Amino acid sequence: MALKKYFPVFVLPTLVAFIIAFAVPFVLGIYLSFTEFITVADAQWVGIENYIKAFSNDDFINALWFTVRFTVVSVITVNLIAFILASILTKGLKGTNIFRTVFFMPNLIGGIVLGYIWQLIINGVLQTMGVTITYDPKYGFWGLVILMNWQLIGYMMVIYIAGIQNIPSDLIDASKVDGANRWQTLRNVTVPLIMPSITICLFLTLTNSFKLFDQNLALTAGAPSKQTAMLALDIYNTFYSRIGWEGVGQAKAVIFFVIVAVISFVQLALTRKREVEQ
Repeated sequence: MALKKYFPVFVLPTLVAFIIAFAVPFVLGIYLSFTEFITVADAQWVGIENYIKAFSNDDFINALWFTVRFTVVSVITVNLIAFILASILTKGLKGTNIFRTVFFMPNLIGGIVLGYIWQLIINGVLQTMGVTITYDPKYGFWGLVILMNWQLIGYMMVIYIAGIQNIPSDLIDASKVDGANRWQTLRNVTVPLIMPSITICLFLTLTNSFKLFDQNLALTAGAPSKQTAMLALDIYNTFYSRIGWEGVGQAKAVIFFVIVAVISFVQLALTRKREVEQ
């Protein structure tokens, strides 16, 4: 009872910060998406006109399709490679702690820095063919995929390692006694028991891929001709580079939020259901 009395004292600062830094800007942003404005003070209501312009904008549709393709490829490759590395590094090999540290380190580097580092590396390779990463959209696409994998694989690997290490060894031994091969053990024992880790990793890679901005800006900046611009970069360009389109940029941001939220909730629901079933 004594703790309950002081509950508001501890919650109030965090609640006030949440309201000021998130709730109010979020609600205001939704309102501004239905207005034409230069500043918040001169906003004029235009209804769904901004949303119509957003969906009629070829750059936005191209960015959406590019982001979806990038996300699908990144989610699959990051999680597959991270799981394989986690499986190898939980076999009791010597020096595994060093490998874990090395694989995790790229996640500590900022997105802008990563973008410029990989731009130099990829342009150095492509220079042998007389082109750069902005010569063709496919170079930018795969460059972003490589960057995303390099940055996130180590982080996801650590989560998978934690999941694998929590599997009771007697279950693995029992499967061997029953005559199960490695594939059967993986499919029927390992994967079901690490579903919580899979849920977390899928969520993190999905949301990080969709929200990618810093790396996209530094690596290609949308070139050539905005064909490698992802959603976050397209929203930024719309809001800050086109006078009179601030409301459209805000509408795109709301659409972006809805897409990410819906996909994330669906993914969480499906994978958590799998956890319960197992």
